[in-house]
Amino acid sequence: MESLISDQNRSIATLAITTLLKTGNESSVDRLMKQITTFMSDIADEFKIVVIEAIRSLCLKFPLKHRSLMNFLSNILREEGGFEYKKAIVDSIVILIRDIPEAKESGLLHLCEFIEDCEFTYLSTQILHFLGIEGPKTSDPTKYIRYIYNRVHLENATVRAGAVSTLAKFGAMVDSLKPRIFVLLRRCLFDTDDEVRDRATLYLNTLGADGAVEDMKEFLFGSLDIPLVNLERSLKNYEPSEESFDINSVPKEVKIQPLAEKKAPGKKPTGLGGPPPGPPSTIDAYEKLLSSIPEFANFGKLFKSSAPVELTEAETEYAVNVVKHIFDGHVVFQYNCTNTIPEQLLENVTVIVDASEAEEFAEVASKPLRSLPYDSPGQTFVAFEKPEGVPAVGKFSNMLRFIVKEVDPSTGEAEDDGVEDEYQLEELEVVAADYMLKVGVSNFRNAWESMGPDCERVDEYDLGPRENLAEAVNAVINLFGMQPCEGTEVVPSNSRSHTCLLSGVYIGNVKVLVRLQFGIDGPKDVAMKLAVRSEDEAVSDAIHEIVASG
Repeated sequence: MESLISDQNRSIATLAITTLLKTGNESSVDRLMKQITTFMSDIADEFKIVVIEAIRSLCLKFPLKHRSLMNFLSNILREEGGFEYKKAIVDSIVILIRDIPEAKESGLLHLCEFIEDCEFTYLSTQILHFLGIEGPKTSDPTKYIRYIYNRVHLENATVRAGAVSTLAKFGAMVDSLKPRIFVLLRRCLFDTDDEVRDRATLYLNTLGADGAVEDMKEFLFGSLDIPLVNLERSLKNYEPSEESFDINSVPKEVKIQPLAEKKAPGKKPTGLGGPPPGPPSTIDAYEKLLSSIPEFANFGKLFKSSAPVELTEAETEYAVNVVKHIFDGHVVFQYNCTNTIPEQLLENVTVIVDASEAEEFAEVASKPLRSLPYDSPGQTFVAFEKPEGVPAVGKFSNMLRFIVKEVDPSTGEAEDDGVEDEYQLEELEVVAADYMLKVGVSNFRNAWESMGPDCERVDEYDLGPRENLAEAVNAVINLFGMQPCEGTEVVPSNSRSHTCLLSGVYIGNVKVLVRLQFGIDGPKDVAMKLAVRSEDEAVSDAIHEIVASG
């Protein structure tokens, strides 16, 4: 295999070296590194990236070899190369710093040296952000200050602004450095760029306020659990008044458009209901729609709305999908209906819901659709009461009931008399994932540590036989309905173990973090270790119950 490294076909050579890296043992690492050093200068960036990823995996496999592997990465980082190649190296160093504690200080210094001569703004700002998180935790944070402050003098405005924020993080976390950081931030007040000046002013005022250290740490290191697009929209819609802006009123989930479309041959696209499309976010449109219906006005704040679930097959007479609206003590089903028959007019359209397999739900209200002409979407609603704050689950049978009237194609007029008719729809389920918002965190490790172990629950589960590890990972992600973090939803091919990180907000606005560790036990049996941290121990228990009962 080693002889193939010098093969004239660079694809074969790359495959050979990556295979050796993945299958080699600890004693062969140094020899392989010497061969790779000459090999790297002869291949294109796309092949180099493949080798870099293999080296990263090797280092995680043999952490005692981190010095030689980290030195190799730092050396090739100084060589010529495109953005994707340099990004792959930086990402690898960052992962090694996070996963191998002994590699932190040397890795951070390698990154500091790189930004001294980095031509890519994106990489410089990402490294500065990472330095601000990890640098203050090292044994000697002062040695990084020079590298960071140099960026304020030598870089473009975007990098300068990032450097100011990083300096502020050192000042917030290391008391002995605060006077020096104040001096450096004051110098930034005279920068030519307003963003740099504004950040310096903000941090000077916040760091200098009495008793504000903890607030400052939360501001600098805490994760923003609100999508920026939702925050921007809410701020634009806010009208100045005596009542100040409430950030808790900002929706926490970015929704897909509720207006789905089906296309049939020879027909124009058929909308399947929901609020009219437009600039407002889906959650805002749904909330406005539901609050305008008197029967649902006292249900409180809408927690979550699902994506539309199809209840009919394509090309049928009537197209129906349903959106599940979750409130603290209620669930509202919004049935979006479309009549695809030109010769018919439907009136008094309702959905008869059988909740016999959903014992914790009781129907409390419904709103029929008075008229459903051809190709004109409309909605009918059914509301159920459920135990407050409880993630009740169940299965619902649905029957579309209506009065059908014949329409004269030539005049478009409907007959006066109609016939009552029914149309069987697919079953609908309310599942545990319906009570979870997908809300990511910018840095999972920091969020996990700040959450603390007080409400942590850990247990192990046997998931039974699976085709592969990726299938098991996807099944658990879908079961929880949470947001995968840091790309951990992707399972490398042929892996026999994997760690997946998830984040979300549970009903009641409780933040939840999940760490999943998968392993193949036997031929195809998958075992899983589930660690949950949240702001409420009852929620941590509930997450475990989802797996236990699922």
